[in-house]
Amino acid sequence: MATKGSQTRRNIIENSLQLFSVKGYYNTSISDILDASGLTKGGLYGHYASKEDIWYAVYDEAVSIWKGIVFNGIRNDADPLKRIEKFIENDMHDYLGADIFDGGCFFLNMLVELSGQSAPMSKQILRGFVRLSGLLRSWLEEADQKGLLQPGLDFKEIANFIIISLNGAAALYISSRDRSILEQTIRQLQTYINQLKK
Repeated sequence: MATKGSQTRRNIIENSLQLFSVKGYYNTSISDILDASGLTKGGLYGHYASKEDIWYAVYDEAVSIWKGIVFNGIRNDADPLKRIEKFIENDMHDYLGADIFDGGCFFLNMLVELSGQSAPMSKQILRGFVRLSGLLRSWLEEADQKGLLQPGLDFKEIANFIIISLNGAAALYISSRDRSILEQTIRQLQTYINQLKK
């Protein structure tokens, strides 16, 4: 059973996540968070020392939500290339296309806003993209060990290209809400992955 304190923290995180996603970090005030969560300043600061502390908790929550969506149905697939293709589909359809966060892709929005403004916070997001690239690279290495790929491929470059493509699609989709961008990205990346196979 959740304690009152954990319920309050959850309330702060959930409301702040939507506020940061729609308004941005810098355009969201403590007053906005208080209004959305129904708390007093004392109630808020009893759980988080600053808006930045709230952002880090929100970031962790956003990562947890994203992981639950994009890795759904992937881990048990023995074919690492199918894992990559399913990850791409989940990211485009079930995360981005489902408008999980009101403002679009929380991570892309935050990275654009925070770059040049807060080095620690933007580095936190970049570390997430680097870890994701490393995971995709490990799946490509597994596919190579299973003899599924052409020889001589640069797995780091391929993984980074997939991440760059997904983020480019996210930026275009957020600004247009044109679902064909999602479908085209899935098809083009599937074609690209097929060209890597033996």
